[in-house]
Amino acid sequence: MDSLSLVGLGPLMERSAGSPGIGVGIVDGPVLSGHPALWGARVVGTPGGHEATCARPGHPACLHGTFIAGILAARRDSGAPAICPECTIYVHAVFTDHSGNGRTPTATPEDVATGILACAAAGARVVNVSAAMDRPRPDHERRLVDALDHAARQGVLIVVAAGDDRAAGSNALTGHPWVLPVTAYDRTGRPMRGSNLGRSIGRRGLGGPGDRVTSLGPDGPPLARSGTSVAAPFVTGTIALLWSLFPTASAAEIRTAVTASGTRASFVPPLLDATAALQAMTRRRTHA
Repeated sequence: MDSLSLVGLGPLMERSAGSPGIGVGIVDGPVLSGHPALWGARVVGTPGGHEATCARPGHPACLHGTFIAGILAARRDSGAPAICPECTIYVHAVFTDHSGNGRTPTATPEDVATGILACAAAGARVVNVSAAMDRPRPDHERRLVDALDHAARQGVLIVVAAGDDRAAGSNALTGHPWVLPVTAYDRTGRPMRGSNLGRSIGRRGLGGPGDRVTSLGPDGPPLARSGTSVAAPFVTGTIALLWSLFPTASAAEIRTAVTASGTRASFVPPLLDATAALQAMTRRRTHA
């Protein structure tokens, strides 16, 4: 089954391609904004991070950021999922493609906190964090928790990749009560073995397509990647489309709509059902 069908995104994407008034933050690597599949997309850098536009298209940092941006904002005829191409994308680069080690670096908790705050200040209503985070010391987590608390007060939803370390438990990011952590599911609708799991992830999180997802390659043909990093933007994109259709809805209403379907287990979250979320929002607004 293809990625969009796996989570029922077809009906929602038929209704909307997003709205310029709905901002989506990406805390990730830089994006090749000149990619042909992103021509016309509203991709805006935020202050305080690395350069948001790729300097070295073949660098893993650029590859990662461009891949995630393609899932959200590529043209619908590009071959990428292209969930919400009409939304405004705010890129806060916590990875840089100026380093020469050829590996995508991890982000510090302070980097992620700065990115969340910058995207929220720019106008994002939902922020996608697919960046791997350094294992933090407890005294380094305070600013991240403060940033997540601020997002909660402002009604900015935060979607994060749960990680691919086959670990049980959570950290300051996935364990925060406002965050929606996302695990990866394979094409048959089963959780992938590499995804991190835990009580907070099972109680509040969702599963997204994470098995050989195809999106933009910055210096050539489309690429296929797997893992929770590519699963998270499917949840983010669903939220952006719901807010595009129901712009006056509260963050709590949107959050409830996307998390209400499916059976909750102790450690494994249910797979996203975008069709059920659309139906829930339609019913709620009809009876409001």
